[in-house]
Amino acid sequence: MSNNKTKQGSLLALLPLLIFVLLFIGTGVFAKDFSKMPLSVAIIIAGAIALMMNRKEKLTTKIDIFCKGAGHPNIILMCIVFILAGAFAGVAKGMGAVDSTVNLGLSLLPENLLMVGLFIIGCFISTSMGTSMGTVVALAPIGIGIAEQTGIPMALAMATVIGGAMFGDNLSMISDTTIAAVRTQNTNMKDKFKTNFFIVLPGAILTAIILGVITLGEQGSVAGDHPYEIIKVLPYLAVLIAALLGVNVLIVLLGGTIFAGIIGMAYGSYTFTEFLQAVAQGVISMEDLAIVALMIGGVVEIIKHNGGIDYLLHFISSRIKSKKGAEFGIAGLVSAADIATANNTISIVMAGPLAKEIADEYEIDPRKSASLLDIFSSCWQGIVPYGGQFLVASGLAAISPVSIIPYSFYPILLGICGVAAILIGHPKYRKADAGTKTKEGSSLEKKLS
Repeated sequence: MSNNKTKQGSLLALLPLLIFVLLFIGTGVFAKDFSKMPLSVAIIIAGAIALMMNRKEKLTTKIDIFCKGAGHPNIILMCIVFILAGAFAGVAKGMGAVDSTVNLGLSLLPENLLMVGLFIIGCFISTSMGTSMGTVVALAPIGIGIAEQTGIPMALAMATVIGGAMFGDNLSMISDTTIAAVRTQNTNMKDKFKTNFFIVLPGAILTAIILGVITLGEQGSVAGDHPYEIIKVLPYLAVLIAALLGVNVLIVLLGGTIFAGIIGMAYGSYTFTEFLQAVAQGVISMEDLAIVALMIGGVVEIIKHNGGIDYLLHFISSRIKSKKGAEFGIAGLVSAADIATANNTISIVMAGPLAKEIADEYEIDPRKSASLLDIFSSCWQGIVPYGGQFLVASGLAAISPVSIIPYSFYPILLGICGVAAILIGHPKYRKADAGTKTKEGSSLEKKLS
């Protein structure tokens, strides 16, 4: 395979991303407080530097490119999800839904398995829904409530929610990442799922064990009575059931907000005007995250236009020498793309075609290449503190997204499982089982698209 199939790009184009990471994380490490450098300020500085680069083009042209990236449909949808998530969380908390839901969980689950239960529920919901963002939106308030009523760190609770969300985002048959990986590698969903599942299962089991062990000492802090009202749990149940049924996440959040408001007014938690105020306060609490999402979209588009993404793809693909090296190359391609874009679906779409060329050249089964794309994009998406999942979880919990990283057990183990699968050559394939597209797989993809 000729390495000139990808443009060489420009290393300098990645400077805004590097500055953003150094400002945000470096300031936090130096000051021992990650709140000292607001995420919005770091990304605004990075955006300004991105616009100052590439002097051959007019500023107005670069601003147009920036606005095109910020206004991408995926970015705008993310902003709307943030805003509606804030509205639902604010209204649900004010009418007592969080307290009742948490107390119900505390009453039903063994005290030392609260985080294990939260992780398993997250795995089930995300696999059923096919969206990590929807899972985080639905479960983060419950995780926040558990952390507030126990000695469990808030960052651990949010990392547990994100870990469960990434499990299903990586595996679900209706996940956009799965569809992207399957399409770019010319295989089918059922076979990709089987390959993927047995690679990541040890990571999920180890995560549950770790969560159980590190929260053993917190059981004493949740002793006593935990009163709850089932009626006030219904908004969360409605949101989860609607999401599992495949209802659009925007409708789920809007409907959940209205439903929670009706219950709140019926039980005297709100007057109508107080309900409206709770909605407004919830929206305001997420405005900063919406701005950050817009800015990240613009900066990434500038980086892409200036050749930063092409540089990453060329740098990795030009160093592949063997089959295992090719598999690591595919993993590196999608990892670099996700770190640069903070979007696992976009990273798969970007790296997928080149990954297919590499897989064909080095005779890598398409089921394996599709799994590697999905595994490593989900791994990094569950680690980068400026990804949508981190932003919405940290925004709802009012903590620094960087504080979540040390507890990101599942995403880290997901990456380790992916590396192990490459090193030991797992799984082994028979020639007769080559993962080409079946009629069933193709029709399913058309239906889902």
